[in-house]
Amino acid sequence: MSSAFIKEEAGERWTPPAQPREYRILLDGEVLRETDDLLDALQWSARRPASGLEIRTRDGQLLAVA
Repeated sequence: MSSAFIKEEAGERWTPPAQPREYRILLDGEVLRETDDLLDALQWSARRPASGLEIRTRDGQLLAVA
């Protein structure tokens, strides 16, 4: 196999970066989940016991705090 398809530092196959999603769920600035469905983001965050979850758009606009 060509070395062009292997990451040099880890010896793993190269994978393309994921497409950016429309909504992000964050806790203390760390992205926990990304989705294109706002209802899914709201339901997912409602099922989590953590407080301080933020739902933000791709460009960073705050939509909800749980």
